Amino acid sequence: MVRDLEPKRVRVIRVVNETIDTKTYYIELNSNVNVKPGQFFMVYAWGFGEIPVSVSDIIVYSDRLIIGLTIRSVGAVSNYIFENIRENSYIGVRGPYGREWPLKNYLNWDLLVIAGGIGLAPLKPLIKHVIDNIEKFNGLKILYGARSSNLLLYREDLKKWSEISGVELYLTIDNPEPGWSGYTGFVTDLIDKIKLSDKTVAYICGPEIMMKKSVEKLVKKGLRCENIYLSLERRMRCGIGLCGTCQFGQYLVCLDGPVFKYCDISRYLWIDGL
Repeated sequence: MVRDLEPKRVRVIRVVNETIDTKTYYIELNSNVNVKPGQFFMVYAWGFGEIPVSVSDIIVYSDRLIIGLTIRSVGAVSNYIFENIRENSYIGVRGPYGREWPLKNYLNWDLLVIAGGIGLAPLKPLIKHVIDNIEKFNGLKILYGARSSNLLLYREDLKKWSEISGVELYLTIDNPEPGWSGYTGFVTDLIDKIKLSDKTVAYICGPEIMMKKSVEKLVKKGLRCENIYLSLERRMRCGIGLCGTCQFGQYLVCLDGPVFKYCDISRYLWIDGL
């Protein structure tokens, strides 16, 4: 158990500036580490502390594994990492932890991804996996929104995804701005523009109010609660279910999540402050 709490010292091999306050840090792990889309690592900055960070990229080679960790500068630890960690710097990591996005039961289904802001990060590995196996699914719709165009993540990936057969990409920003040719409004508004089938499964991540609104609209359009999955963000400290800080009703987000079936958490999601 003690070993589970000891961060492994790893070198940052690449840093990508995503937006004015967000960067993706790529680290190299042993090829025997099994990482799934939707899981997270605890990322440690020596002398400052530790934060949970969702896996935002998984690149597999025969002899090594490259993991992307997208971090927004919002607190003491993330601010330190954002300002000081560069290529060839070292950080500590523990994990991976948590449950992944379920896919194996949804072959030949219509997949719907809804992301707001940095909520696209935990969904990116899922999107990449589906695109790499697009022939196994009926299609992929991606609804993604941010406050402004300069806060949209992974711009090169967004362009590539929009050009792939079987993929429909809908982008929106909150307010109009010069040169923007996409939709304007909240990402939940895009739900009104798409059709759902009896075999649609939805994967959602973003601000909690956005996820609640998405669920409301999807259920109203006839999507069953067992086919809606959300990735929740709660304060996590240990990552292995010891401290109880991330308790959410009867669940611990670090162990039972962060990916949940909406049916399982519907009675808790609507309780303010839980």
